[in-house]
Amino acid sequence: MAVVTPRAIITYQGLLDRARRVARGLVGLGVKAQSNVGIFAPNGIPYLEALFAVHLVGATAVPINVRHRTSELRFIVTHADLDVVLTTTEIDDYSDLGAVLTEALPGASIADDPSDLQLEGCKLRSVVLLDGHGKPGTLARHNLEDLAGRVTDPEVDALRIGVQPSDLAVILYTSGTTAHPKGCMLSHDALTRGPVDRARKRFRTAEDHDVFWIPGPMFHVGALSPYVCCLAATGTVLTDEYFDAGRALKLMRLHGVTSGWPWFPVITSAVLDHPDFDPSALSSLRYLGQVGPRSLFDRLRETLPETELIKSSGMTETAGSFGLSSPDERFEERVIHQGEPVRDVEVKVVDPVSEDELPRGSVGHLLVRGYCVTSGYYGEPELTEQTIDEDGWLRTGDLYSHTARGKLNFHGRHKDMLRVGGENVAPLELEEFLCDHPAVETAAVVGQPDDRLDEVPVAFVELRPDAVVESQDLIDFCRGQIASFKVPRAVHFVRPGEWPVSATKIDKRALRDRVRARPEQKD
Repeated sequence: MAVVTPRAIITYQGLLDRARRVARGLVGLGVKAQSNVGIFAPNGIPYLEALFAVHLVGATAVPINVRHRTSELRFIVTHADLDVVLTTTEIDDYSDLGAVLTEALPGASIADDPSDLQLEGCKLRSVVLLDGHGKPGTLARHNLEDLAGRVTDPEVDALRIGVQPSDLAVILYTSGTTAHPKGCMLSHDALTRGPVDRARKRFRTAEDHDVFWIPGPMFHVGALSPYVCCLAATGTVLTDEYFDAGRALKLMRLHGVTSGWPWFPVITSAVLDHPDFDPSALSSLRYLGQVGPRSLFDRLRETLPETELIKSSGMTETAGSFGLSSPDERFEERVIHQGEPVRDVEVKVVDPVSEDELPRGSVGHLLVRGYCVTSGYYGEPELTEQTIDEDGWLRTGDLYSHTARGKLNFHGRHKDMLRVGGENVAPLELEEFLCDHPAVETAAVVGQPDDRLDEVPVAFVELRPDAVVESQDLIDFCRGQIASFKVPRAVHFVRPGEWPVSATKIDKRALRDRVRARPEQKD
């Protein structure tokens, strides 16, 4: 099997057949090599057939966050110069994405011809529904199949064999310090070389068949990169339209998961805390990709002792991981470090101002160079020039140190660093300390403006199930254990599932907005 979801199962041959039909339909719509095609769909067979179809015709895929709504969609459709958007509708427990998309595009629903929308201010010609019934302003699946009937397989093959490794494969829109998301351009080489190498040399199990659990959304590089690895191993991917811990556990148990790539604590903790969780049912699990506090790693080691815990350094601009745990690392090293640079990728730590290289052990701005680095930001030449220097070094915006043994240590985002009365405070350090408290499941720290000290730290905390603790208890837990200027001035509690998230990570910009809206309040 190629893909297994709670709703459907498909073989590699079946997925290829479906992708080829969609590819012929795209050619029938006028999509050409290096055209930009949006994919607005959750994980599942329609998403993957769309992704392969776009690449079969030599076009560029632009996966779109399914949480986006009208203003965000309108920006990406216009900014990315999308010719076509492939989407879905009538998905159980999910929103009607086709309707959301046409609402974002004034004039689409009243267009005379859904295969030629002719919308003012953008190139978009068509919104195609890969499943579900037709909606005003959209082209139904059967209409796409009619167009596909006019195009031959050799026409698609001619486009496919013309694709070069350096050609653009995807544009992934990622949020950051800019007002709008940035379109990160990744070549086929950047997207595939690392995952293919790891599939062959690092993450193959002794079993006959590898089964990857990928719960994150595939419009995010943290899920897309492991999927390429699974594909290179000709393995089976277990995924879902949305994350639900109970559904995920059932999938992993039924299909004998061998490696899991949840990465983020919010996903892993939900699985561990689910009433159906049974470690013995995951006895086939050999690898687990994870970041998070020491307390989570201790819990995983105790619960899944036969599973190798994998830590990573990565970002969208490096097509995923540029650093990865080595097989010979001891557990204590694995908890502290974020791996070591992967093959054919260079890193260096520099002074954030002068960009002079710093000695090993010093904390500074991390620069990365190699095949995995983004080609730049779509339509943003000035931003690209600011981010990638003339020698090809990517300014990551992350604070790292580099040990004598070549291990990478992450110290947080440079822009997240707090300046408390002239002292630097790394939120990551305080978050990890708070997670040492037995009642704390997850913590996130941001700055609150302060007239005297410029800013002070405040913490947002999710408690473990059944834990009872007051905000003052957590503040007292910090006092005397860490420097006084690092102690959070307030603690706000967050219920499970109520964190503001950007794709799969906690959205600290949203947390900072909350703090500014209620600076005096303590939960």
